[in-house]
Amino acid sequence: MIRTDVPPPADVQVGLADVMLWGVLPYVVLAVLILGSIWRYRYDQFGWTTRSSQLYESRLLRIASPLFHFGILAVIVGHFVGLVIPKTWMDAIAINEDRYHFFALSVGSIAGFATLVGIVLLIYRRRTTGPVFMATTRNDKVMYIFLLAAILAGLATTVFSVFDAGIVNYRDTVSPWFRSIFIFQPDIAAMTAASLSFKIHTLWGLALFALWPFTRLVHAFTAPLQYLFRPYIVYRSRGRRPVPGAAAPRRGWAPVGTPDRNRRGITRD
Repeated sequence: MIRTDVPPPADVQVGLADVMLWGVLPYVVLAVLILGSIWRYRYDQFGWTTRSSQLYESRLLRIASPLFHFGILAVIVGHFVGLVIPKTWMDAIAINEDRYHFFALSVGSIAGFATLVGIVLLIYRRRTTGPVFMATTRNDKVMYIFLLAAILAGLATTVFSVFDAGIVNYRDTVSPWFRSIFIFQPDIAAMTAASLSFKIHTLWGLALFALWPFTRLVHAFTAPLQYLFRPYIVYRSRGRRPVPGAAAPRRGWAPVGTPDRNRRGITRD
């Protein structure tokens, strides 16, 4: 477990490298992420796609895709809770440090393992299925490397936090630094005091976000969430009764009701 009784050092020495990594680099990544996504959407809308390969192979995809996507969603929720929600707020709802880390380690480990298995299966499928491999670009290969590295770094951080008693609580270091980025007052000292595993995981995450606008990962910004709320599509109403005197339906093309046709489909003079 992460030691909760070890606060971050108060006399942390902040060097130039720390300023560049934790004070400048995050804003460079944010600029690349935002401006790159705007540029991609404006000038490459036809490329804003996942380039689905389901037609080439679907057996492995039915297993790997849900594992990866549901796993990564759980990982994102866990990161949001750990980085955005202050520790005092969790204490206010009776979730103390021990309870929080129990759920974080148990649920986070399951979600991370599912995500890892999913992406490994996706890479295996892409490498062993001929048509899928032929449709794989260099851009895709780079994306898979960075995505896999970020997942492995996160799982390694979880393992280190269990077995290394010297790990400093990330809720006292990484979380305050992360929140301070968005109020334009980066807490460089807090991130400098973080353990090395958390720093490596953070750097891999920043690299992944910098790469995001230029890969197929952009499809996450336009996920069809409206499908969950759209009304049903009625193709044929079962409650509609036949109109008396109407002609029996025939196979083939039917009139579409244009002004130059009468109700029986006969062209007017």
